Amino acid sequence: MTLPRPLRFDLLMGLLGFSSGLLLWSFGLYTTGDRLLDQRWAPLIPLAVMAVMEALRRTLPRTALAVGTLAIVADQLTNGNLITILMFTDLVYAAVVYGPPATARRVPYTTGLVTVAVTVGFLVWWQNAIALLVGALTGMISFMPAMTGAVVRNHREAAEAARLRAEQTALLAEMDRAQAVVAERARMARELHDMVANHLSAIAIHSTAALSLDEPATTRQALTVIRENSVAGLSEMRRLIGILRDSSGDTEPAAAPTLAALDALVDQARANARPSGLDLVLEDTRESAAGLPAPVELAAYRIVQESLTNALKHAAPGEVRVVLGREPKALTVEVTSRYGERPGPTAPGSGAGLVGMRERVELLGGAFEAGPVTDHDGRKRWQVRAELPMDVRDEEQA
Repeated sequence: MTLPRPLRFDLLMGLLGFSSGLLLWSFGLYTTGDRLLDQRWAPLIPLAVMAVMEALRRTLPRTALAVGTLAIVADQLTNGNLITILMFTDLVYAAVVYGPPATARRVPYTTGLVTVAVTVGFLVWWQNAIALLVGALTGMISFMPAMTGAVVRNHREAAEAARLRAEQTALLAEMDRAQAVVAERARMARELHDMVANHLSAIAIHSTAALSLDEPATTRQALTVIRENSVAGLSEMRRLIGILRDSSGDTEPAAAPTLAALDALVDQARANARPSGLDLVLEDTRESAAGLPAPVELAAYRIVQESLTNALKHAAPGEVRVVLGREPKALTVEVTSRYGERPGPTAPGSGAGLVGMRERVELLGGAFEAGPVTDHDGRKRWQVRAELPMDVRDEEQA
């Protein structure tokens, strides 16, 4: 097993700590006296060990803290060195900030318990207020660095979570933008086909007639039709170019989506969801797709759209099934996806989508359910189910 290389800054920290401690030792500046090991060289051993652990504070934070704890205990058996104590506080801080999540949770609790135990133990032993001072010093070199590290780590994790949310929001916004571009291109294609193409077809037909027939009256009539269609086509082209340059001049309302466009919606969502390990399946069990009021079609489309968006954001890898069914008096929409943890940082959800779907269904007088269910295989899935009554007027807003 290859040990990770210490970082340059940590190496400098360890070297600086050892040099500073050596300087204090050379002047005979100790933290205390009359200890078990009162030889002059004894404080240098914990100092050297602590300096080495300081160089490993980020690459091996747990190991550095464990060995550093032994070194600080050994330092208490000597005359002591202030730099050894300061480097130990940095090891405690680094273990919380750079260590695994479990270590970051345990170190503050452990150091807190040690501080309390030392204080109570010396109070019972000495029965003197000096024991409180010893407890306070113990807390300053162990518990306070751990709590400082916990605060810093929480801030960093919050900042990272905010960054991930921003990236996910930007990704979803880009997906919405791409869908809007596709929809706009389709609308412009319809405009060109329905308006401009008709004019060009008429021009082609009448120009052919004018060239093939040598009759002045027929030629004149054909040229008149050609001119009218040319002017109309040019006007439509100018309008379309104006729309492309500035959509504010387009006052035509966009057509409401229907279930006929559901295949395209699922295909687009399938392409977006493929990197997340989602497999989208559309199952239409209706015998006939005719006879649905426009508000019902719009509500069903939006429910499927929002459910697929939620699956893209939250569903675990697996199948996402969209089922359309028709009962005697209602259209049923059911979307199921795998329920559970999914890899990889996660967005944060506000629940506004479920509220919006429920409101759509309630406006039509239907029934709506959303939540985890257990299928016949015993697996948990997230299911959205809506029953949309078909006895509504087309004037109603879905």
